[in-house]
Amino acid sequence: MAESDFGERVSTGNAELDSMMDGGLLRGSVTLVTGAPGTGKTCLGLEFICRGVTETEEPGLIVTFEHFPKKLLRDASSLGFDLPEMERKGMLRILFTSPEIFFEQAQAPGGLLDTMVEELGAKRVLIDSISHLERLTRDPVRLREIAFTFVNALLRHGLTAVVTQEDPDITGDMAAAQYGISYLVDAVIILRYLELDSSIGRAILVLKQRASSH
Repeated sequence: MAESDFGERVSTGNAELDSMMDGGLLRGSVTLVTGAPGTGKTCLGLEFICRGVTETEEPGLIVTFEHFPKKLLRDASSLGFDLPEMERKGMLRILFTSPEIFFEQAQAPGGLLDTMVEELGAKRVLIDSISHLERLTRDPVRLREIAFTFVNALLRHGLTAVVTQEDPDITGDMAAAQYGISYLVDAVIILRYLELDSSIGRAILVLKQRASSH
């Protein structure tokens, strides 16, 4: 990433969230989006990728460990985004794989991640969801090492990345430090349910963002 890119902001695709993050994500940063099922993690990530394609012509890469392609296409369509058309135009690639294969390939120079980023000219990437890395080991020390290697693989390309993480606590227990990833990433966004007056709503919290008011 060129020195001139330092401090440049990249829109999340949502103007209100951008305003909470001092204008958006820092170019070349990694943002963790964590929350309970149904809070909108994948939707936030899809909007980040798709708005990049449609509004700023930045090619995007989606890596998913949990959504079958048809389900992902359906979810994106419900938000008004035509992923197949973006793929046909050469502005998007979708990789449905296992965490084992992706982690192995991400470590290798010239591996699958390097190849896809270079062929596409990717500027943005969505990883959905990093929680699946827990399948690789039960050792918390090893898991932190894996998370460190994983984040560095994204950073070496200068990609602006959004990485989702599942939070098993329905109200959100701020478990972003569950395996030491919170200190590795540049920003942490928490999506959570909120009970008010006997009804359930949803809330968004920017817990952390380096070099920014938030």
